[in-house]
Amino acid sequence: MIPLLDLKKQIAPIRADIDEAIKKVIDNTNFILGKEVEELEGEVTRYTGAKYAIGVSNGTDAIKLALIALGVEAGDGVICPAFTYYATAGAIASIGAMPVFTDIDPQTYNMTAHNLEITIRKKKRPKLKAVIPVHLYGQCADMGEILKVAKAYKLRVIEDTAQAFGAEYKGRKAGAIADCGSVSFFPGKNLGAFGDAGMVLTNNKTAADKIRLLRNQGNKAKYFHKVLGYNHRLDTLQAAVLKVKLRYLDGWNNKRRENAEYFNRQLNGLKIKTPFLAPHSSHIYHQYVLRLGASSAKVIEHLRSKGIDARIYYPVPLHLQQCFKYLGYKRGDFPEAEKASSQTLAIPVYPDLTKDEMDYIIASIKEFLG
Repeated sequence: MIPLLDLKKQIAPIRADIDEAIKKVIDNTNFILGKEVEELEGEVTRYTGAKYAIGVSNGTDAIKLALIALGVEAGDGVICPAFTYYATAGAIASIGAMPVFTDIDPQTYNMTAHNLEITIRKKKRPKLKAVIPVHLYGQCADMGEILKVAKAYKLRVIEDTAQAFGAEYKGRKAGAIADCGSVSFFPGKNLGAFGDAGMVLTNNKTAADKIRLLRNQGNKAKYFHKVLGYNHRLDTLQAAVLKVKLRYLDGWNNKRRENAEYFNRQLNGLKIKTPFLAPHSSHIYHQYVLRLGASSAKVIEHLRSKGIDARIYYPVPLHLQQCFKYLGYKRGDFPEAEKASSQTLAIPVYPDLTKDEMDYIIASIKEFLG
């Protein structure tokens, strides 16, 4: 079996460093907001260029806390793509706000400024307060154009950087461009913890201070609660692991690019579309996503029969998910999202793939395509 990601291969060469980092936390017994959390936050600000980085419990809570810090309240509308992981819209709904979906670009699978403006101008929408562009699969949405539209309509902007930590938009790191950026360190991400973990990036001191309060039960000094907060802290153990792995992130992302470029060359000319690279963004290939003109189900079935993990990210767009039925959307509302949900497939691209494994994947695709 060739999995979509092999964490055992990733961890093995750096296991001694990780073990030592975990041992230090255990020896110090400072498991909640220990020094490693603050150190990781400092390292992430230097890496991304953001002024502030606040470690939180996971990527979903990062979006939630950013929304609250930016003044989004129950009943407000927040625009996000119809084609992304549930957590983007789930975080919006979790605070009583209303997800407002928009369609995607068929090449990058990201939100576009054009579709954003169309969505804003539609009638019978709740009062719009914010927009969450998602940097899907490891490539940035066109933030410059999106920010122009958002400014014109006085909307706050949160970058969902769960899949693009380390990617760049016109030389600026993803997540450090808008009002806030949410980051997920879920184990399967390019920079993954050993459990759930996340972070909020911002250049806004007021927002940063509020998020620090919100993540820690609303208190700045123990037992003195200034606001109604949450238990959304980043574990010290996870911060220690992430500090080690952050040193390797750029190398891992570069190897993903090399693997993607190899696939692009070998699959060129076949009746299958390789990933489109937008001129405004680098790509860190959190997922390497291929596309057919019709359903991808049969090629996925074929690859799995060959021992190759392949799957659709994501098979049901958000506006058709049962949990969002109350929003009143129907099939056909977002045609590009619906096409992407049936015509795409991801194949392994992780840094530790061998050339033999890549060649086997390529041969298996060519066998299916004849």
